[in-house]
Amino acid sequence: MKLFLDTANLDEIAQINRWGVLDGVTTNPTLAAKEGRDFASMIKDICAEVSGDVSAEVVSTDTSSMLDEAHKLADIADNVVIKLPLIPAGLAACSQLSSEGIRTNVTLCFSPTQAILAAKAGATYVSPFLGRLDDIANDGIALLTEICEIFRVQGYETEVLAASLRSPQHVAQAALAGADIATLPAKVFEQMVKHPLTDIGLERFLADWDAYLQAMG
Repeated sequence: MKLFLDTANLDEIAQINRWGVLDGVTTNPTLAAKEGRDFASMIKDICAEVSGDVSAEVVSTDTSSMLDEAHKLADIADNVVIKLPLIPAGLAACSQLSSEGIRTNVTLCFSPTQAILAAKAGATYVSPFLGRLDDIANDGIALLTEICEIFRVQGYETEVLAASLRSPQHVAQAALAGADIATLPAKVFEQMVKHPLTDIGLERFLADWDAYLQAMG
């Protein structure tokens, strides 16, 4: 399973990228707006920082305008992926962009049938949102598991990108469910690497080594 960082903050991207585990980046209008920068230049900088795919989302709601935005975004860098909402206009835009060889990420997926439509439209990625389903007392992992199984049975080429992950447990569950990619905020990346026994063990190793050096004189 690939790991993407869900952010538009270049400092966060550079920090996680130094770990050598980052496969790509996803952004959305909310994350982009927090940065207070020109959107195109921000996407260009992100694409220069990471070699993997970078999802940049359109903000139009009609197909023609989505396509205009998509073509401009695709020209920014070779690793840009166009992010489209899972609405009829988004599916139409996805189908057209797919026929042009432009990669897409169909987002805001909350049901298996929506995921099937995205795959039929030729999406490169479809992004089911786990945490937002959990927020309304539904089971996001159950949805992800069902989508992954449908795609396996049907042989769809669209990759399943687990989104709206809120914890390291979500990441592990997404991997067990068979997700191709998980996208997560920087704080979850940082939580994944942390364990109290790791810290205690390292502290003990270093203390024992210092004691050894002192004994050796």
